Amino acid sequence: MSSSFLSSEEYDERAHQQYNEGNYDGALSTLHEGLTLYPNAVELHVGLGYARLARDEFAWARRSFEEALVLDPEHEDGLAGLGETLLRFGQREAAKRIFSRVRALGYEDDIELMQQIGRALFRDEEFAEALEYFEVAVRQTPDSAEGVALVGYTQHRLGQDEAAVETLRRALKLDPGYTEARIYLGNLLYDRSEYEAALYQLDQTKPEDHWDELGIWRLIELRKSHLRLADGDPSFEPWEARLAELAPTIDPTDEMLEELETQFNEQEERETRDQLELFGTLLSQLSGERPAEEVHRIEVGEDRRFEGSWDEIVEQMRDATPAAVMRTVAEFMQGEARRGFALTGRLISAADAESFLRDCADAGLLRIVH
Repeated sequence: MSSSFLSSEEYDERAHQQYNEGNYDGALSTLHEGLTLYPNAVELHVGLGYARLARDEFAWARRSFEEALVLDPEHEDGLAGLGETLLRFGQREAAKRIFSRVRALGYEDDIELMQQIGRALFRDEEFAEALEYFEVAVRQTPDSAEGVALVGYTQHRLGQDEAAVETLRRALKLDPGYTEARIYLGNLLYDRSEYEAALYQLDQTKPEDHWDELGIWRLIELRKSHLRLADGDPSFEPWEARLAELAPTIDPTDEMLEELETQFNEQEERETRDQLELFGTLLSQLSGERPAEEVHRIEVGEDRRFEGSWDEIVEQMRDATPAAVMRTVAEFMQGEARRGFALTGRLISAADAESFLRDCADAGLLRIVH
């Protein structure tokens, strides 16, 4: 049957299927065709907005949502889509007002809609507001492991780690097979230096459950330190194979340009440091004083502080990490550099202590106080 005989609902359904398959171009084509026949079909305008949003075409997405809301000012999906688009434009307060309007219209019992709004706010780091919407959804379906886990993730981002641990454990009681929550909990426990508990959680996962490298590196490290497994142990083979699958593929040209940029930046930093050190030495000589070795201070999180020379600080960090105490300082830096790359996507040098710490600071993993 020719597509010209499709109803607006059938166009909408076909576009939804294409959207869910990740075929955004196909969805756009279907929606445009439907709108030529049914220009006042609200659902088609809303669908067009979400397809544009998925393609990061924010201005076009905003226009589609606004056209839908002209036709139906109280359309809940249109309002949620417009609010999400406003967040992308940095109009946070306007977006929050629109989201509040969705709740005021009585859609708190729409679980998917509440979670959609919560995720949009979470992505924009509006964690307090995101938590409100996730909690609304959980009140409607308290036995949803996914819904409970979303609350736990947000509590963690708000610094409520004790509550986050308990919430994620509750999610796993509801669904022991919910590996996303288990991996998150394992990493959270690791960050809290609760290494045995972290190992217990991560050890219940399979390589294919992981979609980033961080949890795998930590599991391997914990198995070495707590189970006394040596490098090359056969049990590591599937995990190392998964790491190889997850390793980002870098275009040779991009890799060369990145290396050249890194070398240029390192050279520039060395020259700047050399000039400052020379200036400091000259001042010391002029004042008749011997230059003393500089003492540095760094902070990792809110409660871990280290002080001393660059080398001493890295050694203190290694000693404060139970899972790494059996490793050399060089091995510790290499492991943390890999972990930092998996976490932030930033390359971290392990060539020497100062470069390692400065790169970690640039990646947001620690703060250099002095």
